[in-house]
Amino acid sequence: MTAQALRQDPPPFTWDLYRTWPESERWELIDGEAYAMSPAPSTQHQSVAGNIFGKLLQQLAGKPCKPFIAPTDVKLSDLDVVQPDILVVCKPGQITPTHIEGAPDVVVEVLSPATSTRDQREKKALYERAGVMEYVLVDPLEHYAIRFLNGADGFDKGTVFGPQEMLVFATLDALEIPLWEVFELPGPDAEKPVVEGPARG
Repeated sequence: MTAQALRQDPPPFTWDLYRTWPESERWELIDGEAYAMSPAPSTQHQSVAGNIFGKLLQQLAGKPCKPFIAPTDVKLSDLDVVQPDILVVCKPGQITPTHIEGAPDVVVEVLSPATSTRDQREKKALYERAGVMEYVLVDPLEHYAIRFLNGADGFDKGTVFGPQEMLVFATLDALEIPLWEVFELPGPDAEKPVVEGPARG
């Protein structure tokens, strides 16, 4: 199925139709509109996503909450199907053999040029109304993360975490991940180079 052929079909697209599309192609549905998950993410994007997933998997081992990495289908409604880079589900009943049913507790999206605007706009609004409790955007180029917590008035204004800080997942009992390890940068305790002063005559 090509992107051109898909655009000729009248929306809205639904979960049942989505399930008939080739597994070799990656799509998301937002309000019944189909979005191609292409081009493929960069190696840097995949490295950062893998590092976050690995640390969540390690720290959540033996606990009720379970992390997943893309491509994992998340059905938020019949018109909304997404494949977040990383997600955490704390209710085992949401996990089916084919997909996650309903909003995950935590969603992490690693920004890339092809999807950055959608992650920060359409998908952020979708996750908010679907009931995702914690949404984290990670920028692999600028080396920062921003965390949004869902409350009575929707997502808050966000908390920014720098590359030398711990990313705190409030929903997961304040689980912490060192961002310098996620970005594969020297840590805050790394030895700083000695700067020589001007020579004295």
